[in-house]
Amino acid sequence: MAGIGFELRKLMQRDTLLGLMQTYAYAGIISSGPWVLSILGILVIGVLSVSIVTPDILITQFQVSVTWLIAVSLILTGVVQLAFTRFTADRHFEGKDESIMPAFNGLLLYQMLVSGAIGIVVITFFFTEQSVMYRLLMLTGFVVICDIWLATIFLSSMKQYKGILLLFALGYGIAVTAALLLRPFGLEGLLGGFVLGQFLLLIGMITLILRSYPAGRFFSLEFFSRKDMYFTMMAVGLFYNLGYWLDKFMFWLHPATGTQVIGPLHSSIIYDIPVFLAYLSIIPGMAVFLVKMETDFVDYYNRFYDAVRGGSSLEYIETMRNEMVYIVRQGIYQILKVQAIAALLLYIAAPTILHYLDISELYLPLLFVNLVSAGLQVVFLAVLNVFFYLDKRWETLFLTGAFVILNGLFTAVTLSLGPRFYGYGYAIALLLVNMAGFWVLSRKLDQLEFDTFMLQRGH
Repeated sequence: MAGIGFELRKLMQRDTLLGLMQTYAYAGIISSGPWVLSILGILVIGVLSVSIVTPDILITQFQVSVTWLIAVSLILTGVVQLAFTRFTADRHFEGKDESIMPAFNGLLLYQMLVSGAIGIVVITFFFTEQSVMYRLLMLTGFVVICDIWLATIFLSSMKQYKGILLLFALGYGIAVTAALLLRPFGLEGLLGGFVLGQFLLLIGMITLILRSYPAGRFFSLEFFSRKDMYFTMMAVGLFYNLGYWLDKFMFWLHPATGTQVIGPLHSSIIYDIPVFLAYLSIIPGMAVFLVKMETDFVDYYNRFYDAVRGGSSLEYIETMRNEMVYIVRQGIYQILKVQAIAALLLYIAAPTILHYLDISELYLPLLFVNLVSAGLQVVFLAVLNVFFYLDKRWETLFLTGAFVILNGLFTAVTLSLGPRFYGYGYAIALLLVNMAGFWVLSRKLDQLEFDTFMLQRGH
């Protein structure tokens, strides 16, 4: 998200209550807007199709199909998302901007081939009872969504945050409209409308990229050279996305909590609804995270490294380091505070929401646990973000790897213990990796001057 701080600082310079509210609103929309639009688009299609698409199971099949497409595509593209972001930043720092666009096109072609090959195998051997049209739409949707994640990463590195949000709004607006127009055709109509919206979203993104980043060459495989692959960041991207989805997969596929919906795709009503409601609470926390990290922290981060490179006094360098530590601690504290308030408000409103949706209040205990997990997820993002700024790749690899292992282990235990323990596996895993992250981060910040000077000497 480097670069968004410029927009946030402009809003904060007004030094008024309105300016502060606009800053946090802008940060919340930028950080959570595309995700919220995606979820709302899928829900709106389902709600407005109830009286048209029969039987109702077809709507569930559509929503579950799209959810699996998003989940698997995020995990697959997670392998290259962070690595390519680092590649882009390095080329920009070196003044070689002309090599970025060809490398992106090469990565896009690679991703299309990989996702296409995987998709063909899956629809051929695991969706044998579904229609040819459904299978073709799933294949097309999978490839397109994978490309969308890569284009989103690229546009973020170009600081095109408003463009991303507007394109997502337009793309999902088209997806909803097309799906509603095609809903008389059943499952294939709903899925076809969604895929059409995603395709036009991708076209809009690529158009924006080509207009903003012209290059002499069209294509290169420079990103795949060994020195630019950043294998630790590739593993981090994979582990983080896999860790996020692992407990969901386990609940979907476990015989006691999941049900088969279409082909090999399962869902879990017990788990999915509380998770969705809980993750609505992260919007305020994400706004605080973005504002604190991209304004105050980045300011002192730049001052610290400018002081090191410029040969400032040790006293000034230590002062900047101390300010960085203070901002990190305050930022995490404010995220916890805001998340606690948001979680409490949502928990208070939960009975009314569940009653309106005609859902049993037996979901409330699981919802509360998931609200805690959502808050811990935002804190984990903040910790990882600081490590990324400090270029501590092995530390992020350790934390995200531990996240995958602990989430899988504790979720398996809670599934075996029964419904009263559902959701605790994910929460405990996040609590432990956050505690480990705090401990490692504290040590790294304490010795930041030493590590920085040793790095300078090494170069």
